[in-house]
Amino acid sequence: MTDEKDIIIQVKGLKKNFGNLEVLKGVDMEIDRGEVVVIIGPSGSGKSTFLRCLNLLEKPTEGDILFHGESILKKGMNIDKYREKFGMVFQLFNLFENLSVLDNVSIGQRKVKKISKEEADKYSLELLKKVGLADKVNAYPSQLSGGQKQRVAIARTLAMNPEVILFDEATSALDPEMVGEVLQIMRKLAEDGMTMVVVTHEMGFAREVGDRVVFMDGGYVVEEGDPREVISNPKHQRTKNFLSKML
Repeated sequence: MTDEKDIIIQVKGLKKNFGNLEVLKGVDMEIDRGEVVVIIGPSGSGKSTFLRCLNLLEKPTEGDILFHGESILKKGMNIDKYREKFGMVFQLFNLFENLSVLDNVSIGQRKVKKISKEEADKYSLELLKKVGLADKVNAYPSQLSGGQKQRVAIARTLAMNPEVILFDEATSALDPEMVGEVLQIMRKLAEDGMTMVVVTHEMGFAREVGDRVVFMDGGYVVEEGDPREVISNPKHQRTKNFLSKML
């Protein structure tokens, strides 16, 4: 990363309630272009809700989110256009079971970007090669391992050429031996300069690939900083307690 800051996302005083339940209680964050921000914390700390607010799958209750300096919550904002800039990789893949691997990757390009089938398939094939699945183009999701499904999901996300990719526990539903193959792809994306916000329990990934680690608990950012520093030498007791269970 360069020293020159290029902030693409600014989160200010973000709150999210579900009825009487306050899940986010005032989160502030800035994310630079090309930065890998890894969010860690116990279940129920608000990590996934934070991600879902970033791409407006959840509408914030209070606060603001700026993308390239412009509020995404202002009236008249074209939410679909904005969402195209954000890829999201979910814990449970969310593939279309009735479509082949190739069609799963190309459908968004055809339907949303109105690209011809021929062009979309060609680009999708390149991306499937990139994630090591060129031999699975005609397979269906039911014929794939969990790790392969998640790699298809990543290729499908890349197909939309997003500026930012959000990963919500992308490896937590996988068998241990498949976790590595997905993290490897995520590492490669980081090396290629993709801006990523990653919610994960994989501390090795956080330490090696993250530019910054954010520890959330109880709907707040408790601590953030250089991954090696936060993970090896946390300042806050809550961070210490969490990491003592994880490491």
